[in-house]
Amino acid sequence: MKIKFTLNGQTIERDVPVYKRALDFLRDDLKITSVKEGCGEGECGACTIIVNGKNVHSCLMLAVELDGKEIITLEGIEDQIKDAYVEAGAIQCGFCTPGFIVSTKVLLDKHPNPSEEEIKEALEGNLCRCTGYVKIINAVKIASSYIKGSEKND
Repeated sequence: MKIKFTLNGQTIERDVPVYKRALDFLRDDLKITSVKEGCGEGECGACTIIVNGKNVHSCLMLAVELDGKEIITLEGIEDQIKDAYVEAGAIQCGFCTPGFIVSTKVLLDKHPNPSEEEIKEALEGNLCRCTGYVKIINAVKIASSYIKGSEKND
């Protein structure tokens, strides 16, 4: 089936098999390597992408469902959020990080100044198996301050 969508601001048109998952299409066909397969069941969030402003697990979505949509992956997200994760030391092993950053983008687009509870709720679809979530939560707070144009937190 022929699909047409926007990926990180660029129009993409491709033929895709109707059975192919969005995750496999993005990674294998379009070489978007930030989208990772973790659990393959929509539980871990490593494959999270933004579809029309909402974070979605691409392992649970078919590529044909991308048709007509606006898709954003880690590659299409502003550096302020990525820089905040580095500053907070929230990268850790890095496998889950793209999914967390994508979910952070969705949160901050809706709530530029989120409370800690809102951050926890927004990230609950993403799992980190390396360590705790304190640095990740701090990264979201730093990203919020970057986006609002305030000084970097020390």
